[in-house]
Amino acid sequence: APAWLRRLCGRLLSERLLRPGGVQAVVRGILEGTGGGAGSEAAALDWRKCDAIAKILASCPQQCLSLEDYYRQVCPQILDLLHIQDKVAARQFQRVATTTLLTMAREHPQLAERHLLQPLLSPLLRCSETAELAVEDLAAGTVVVPEAELGSCVEDVLKVYVVGNDSSSLLLGSLQSVLGVVFSLYSFAKQNVSYLRSPCQEILLWFLEKAERERSLAVLGGLAGLGSTVPSLHPQCCIRAGSEGGAAIAVEETISDEDEALYQKISSEQCHVQSLVELLSHCQKSGLAGDFFIHCLKELTQVAAEDEEAPNLAVEPGRSLLELEQDQAKQGRKLLVLQLVAALCESVSDTVFTDIVQVQEFVAAVLQRACVSPARGPGAAAETQTLAMAMGLVAALLGGAVQLQSSDFSVLKRLVPLLEELSHTYPEPLTQELASDLRIAICTHGACAPGTVGAAADSMLGRKPGMGAQSPAGIPSRAPSLGGNQASPQHRHSSPSAHRERSTEQSTGREPSATSPTPAPCANSPTPAGLQELLVSAYDPQPPSRAAALRHLASLVTRRDPEALRLQEKLLQVFLENVQHEDAFVYLSAIQGIALLSSEYPERILPVLLARYECPVQATGDTVAAVTRMKLGEVLMRVTRALGDMVFQHREPLIQAFLRGARDPDGALRASSLSNLGELCQHLGFQLGSIVQEVTCCVTAIARTDPEAEVRRAAVHVVVLLLRGLSEKATEVLQDVLRDLYRLLKHVVAAERDGATVLHAQLALEELDAVMRRVLFPPQTLEKKIVVLP
Repeated sequence: APAWLRRLCGRLLSERLLRPGGVQAVVRGILEGTGGGAGSEAAALDWRKCDAIAKILASCPQQCLSLEDYYRQVCPQILDLLHIQDKVAARQFQRVATTTLLTMAREHPQLAERHLLQPLLSPLLRCSETAELAVEDLAAGTVVVPEAELGSCVEDVLKVYVVGNDSSSLLLGSLQSVLGVVFSLYSFAKQNVSYLRSPCQEILLWFLEKAERERSLAVLGGLAGLGSTVPSLHPQCCIRAGSEGGAAIAVEETISDEDEALYQKISSEQCHVQSLVELLSHCQKSGLAGDFFIHCLKELTQVAAEDEEAPNLAVEPGRSLLELEQDQAKQGRKLLVLQLVAALCESVSDTVFTDIVQVQEFVAAVLQRACVSPARGPGAAAETQTLAMAMGLVAALLGGAVQLQSSDFSVLKRLVPLLEELSHTYPEPLTQELASDLRIAICTHGACAPGTVGAAADSMLGRKPGMGAQSPAGIPSRAPSLGGNQASPQHRHSSPSAHRERSTEQSTGREPSATSPTPAPCANSPTPAGLQELLVSAYDPQPPSRAAALRHLASLVTRRDPEALRLQEKLLQVFLENVQHEDAFVYLSAIQGIALLSSEYPERILPVLLARYECPVQATGDTVAAVTRMKLGEVLMRVTRALGDMVFQHREPLIQAFLRGARDPDGALRASSLSNLGELCQHLGFQLGSIVQEVTCCVTAIARTDPEAEVRRAAVHVVVLLLRGLSEKATEVLQDVLRDLYRLLKHVVAAERDGATVLHAQLALEELDAVMRRVLFPPQTLEKKIVVLP
C-alpha cells in the first residue's frame, strides 16, 4: 500500500483504539473472517494475526500524549478481553490479551505491573495479610471478595501465567505475592467440592517449576509456615463455600471459646501440611520434593542444635512477656518442622530422591543431626533407626546397588568429614566402626570395603550374606546392627547377617575385635557349641539380636541341618516362647521358624500347636492369651499354605480348633479364628466333606447374633472365601447348605448396619451369582470333529 494510505489507516486505528471499547473493536476488526478455516494454515494464520495485534496494542501511538496515559486507557480494556463470553471468539481474544500483556511486561515492566498485573491480581491482593484491610470497620461475615470475582481472578491468572508460560522475573515476582492466598484456596478446595482446586494446583505447580530451585524451596517453606517469603491469607479473613461451586472470602467471626479457637487453628495447620504434601507428590520427577525433604531435615538439625544449646529457658523466673512470646513462637516452629517431616516420610513415595546428589544431601543432614545431638533419651530409638537407614543407604550404594562413577564418588566424598566426626564422637561403638569403614570405602572408591560395609549393604538390600561386597582375606565379616537396638521398619525381613555376630558377642559377654576368630554361628554348618550360642542369643534382651538368632535358627531348619533337626523339640520350645514377645520383629521371626519346622514335621509339631492354640499358657492375662492364640493361628495358616494338598489329613483338628476359637469371649480372637477358618476352607475346596455342615451353622449363627461388627464381618467373609475356593464345584459340595447360605447373605444385605459387612455379603452374592450362571449357562464352545466312515 502507498505510504499515505498506511499513515491514514494507522491514524484511524489509533483514534478508534483510544475511544471507549476501542480495543475490542480493533481486535474484532482485524480478526474478522479468521477462525473459520481448517488445517494448520488457518491455525498459523490465527497465531500470526494474534501476535500482530498484540504488537499493535503494546505500541503507544503518536496521537497519545504520554505512555502513562496510553496504558491507563488501554490496559483495563485488555483485561476485559479475558472475559469475552462468545465461545467462538473467546480463545482468540484470550490469546491476544495474554500476548499483549506479556509484551507490555517485557517492554515496560513498571507500567505493566501498575496497570495490568496489580488490577489482575487485585482480588487476591485485597485479602492478603499485607493488605491494609480495615477489618475492625467491617462486621463479621462481610464478604471481602465475592465468589464470582474470585473465580474470575483465578481463571485469569491461569490464562496469563500458566497458559502464557512466560517465566520472567516480573511475572514470577508478582505471582509470588499472591501464592499464599492461592494455596489457601487450594487447601480449601481440597477439603471441599470446588472447581477452584484444579486451577489453583496448576498455578502453584507452574510457579514451583519455573522459579529457581532456591526460590521454590523458600516459597514452599513460606507456604508451610516456616518463613515469611509468601504473604498468606489475612488472619481476619476466612474462605467460605460459594453457591456456584466456587469460594468467597469474608471477614471471620470471632471465636470466644479458647479451646474451639485452638482446635480450629490446629486443624487448619494440619490441613495446610496435608495439602502441601499432596502438592509435592506432583513434583517428585523434577526433584523438588526431595530437595524440600532435605531442607526440612536441615531445619530439624537446626532445631536439635537449638535444643542442645538452650534446653528449656521458659521455666526460668523473671523473664519478660516478649521473651516468653518469642520462646512460644520457637516451640511452634519446632512442632511445625516435626509435623512436616512426619507427613513427608509418611506420604511421599520412595522415589523422592532422583539422583545421587539428593541422596548425599539427605545422608549429610541425618549425619549432621547425629553429630549435633547423639541419640539419647526417650526418642533415641527413632533417631537410631534414622541413622541406621542413612548409613545403610550409603553402604548399599557402595555395595553395588547402583553403578557408581568417579563423579558420584566426588559427591559422596562430601560425607567424609561427617563420617570422621561420627566415628569419634558417637556413643555407640559399632556405629563408630561402621562410620570409619564407610569413610575408608568412599576415600578408596570402593577398592577397600571392610566387612561391615558389605554386611550393611546386604542387610539394606535384603541379599544373602556374601552376595555383596566381599571382605578382604583374613578379616572376619562382622556385621553390626546399624547403630541401634531397633531394625529399620522397611527392612525387618532382610538378611540377618547385620546382627549375627553382635548377638553372639552380647550373649557371651565378649567385645568385637579384629583378631577374634569368626564365630561359629556364622558358618554354614554350626558346631554344637555354635548352635548352643544361637539358642542362648534367642533370649537376648536386645530385640535385633534375638530376632537375628531366630532367623538363623529358621535358616538352619530350611537347610535341614542335622544338628538343628536333632534338637527340634528344643527349637520348637524356643520359637513358642518368643512368639509371646511384644516386638513385632521378634515374634514374626519366631512365627516363621515354627512354620518352617511344622512344614518339615507336621505330624509331630501340629498336635503341639493345636494344643497350645486351644489352651494357651497358664498364668497369663486374658488379653495376652488372646494375642498369643492369634499369633499361633497365623502359624497354623502358614503351615496350611506350606502343606498344600497334604493339609487334608489334618483337616478335622484344624477346623475344630478354629471353630472353638470362633466361640471365644475375646472379639479379636473370634474374628481371627473365622478369618483362618475361611482361608482353610478355601484351601480345602471340595475336600471339605460333611464337616461343611458345622462350618455353615457356626458362620450363620455368628453373622446373625454376634454383637461385634468385626466378627460378623469375618463370618460373612468365610462365605466369600468358601465360594471362591469351590468355584464351579460349589453346587456339588454345598448342595445341602447352599440355600441357607443364600438366605443368610440376603438377610445381611437387608438388615446389617455395618457397611463393610454388607460389602462382604454383596461380594459373596456376586460370587454365588457367577457360580450359578456358569452352571446354568455353560459357555458355548465350538468343536471340530472328524469322523472316519467305514
